Amino acid sequence: MTDETRAREEDVGAEKPVVTDKRRIDPETGKLRDHAEGAADPAAAPAGVASEAPAEAGAAAEPGEADAVAEAQAEALDLADQLARRNADLYNVQQEYNAYVRRSKADAANQRQAGVHDVVEALLGVLDEIELARQHGDLTGPFAAIAEKLEGTLGQRFGVVRYGTEGEEFDPEIHDALMHQADPAATATTVTQVLQPGYRAGEKVLRAARVGVTGPQ
Repeated sequence: MTDETRAREEDVGAEKPVVTDKRRIDPETGKLRDHAEGAADPAAAPAGVASEAPAEAGAAAEPGEADAVAEAQAEALDLADQLARRNADLYNVQQEYNAYVRRSKADAANQRQAGVHDVVEALLGVLDEIELARQHGDLTGPFAAIAEKLEGTLGQRFGVVRYGTEGEEFDPEIHDALMHQADPAATATTVTQVLQPGYRAGEKVLRAARVGVTGPQ
């Protein structure tokens, strides 16, 4: 017998199944066996079989862990949603506050400007008297110095300007025509006489200039 044949027979013998007699009555003696041959011995159980119980216990615990993870994720999403809502509320409050501050500043500036206009309008009669005195040559001495200071203060600090001169084109937005004369040669309506000068502060007309005009027929 060759070595190759012997090795093949040994491999075949090693692969033969093992039959365990688990009968409790010995067929040869007819007596009750103390321990059935081949009975499963818990201590001799293969390591792979013994390790299956902990693995199964771990597998049984996985659904509970998955539920806990899902619950934690849901709670995290809920907290994130609450945080986003709080941030949105805070942003809206900040925008409302900023808008309120802007409105307050604008209202304060408008109120201040309105107060200035009220004071200037109350002084228009005084300014008219000063202008008339200047035109008649009566604005002299200490009174002239006081008048110049008053007009200078109103012009520099509050932007008050006197307007209305002869020869300028008539503008119904800033002029009030009290007299009108027709001129066949005229191509536009112009101011030919200033009866009372006008005053404005910035873009606001405090009083329109009262004038006499000449225009085409």
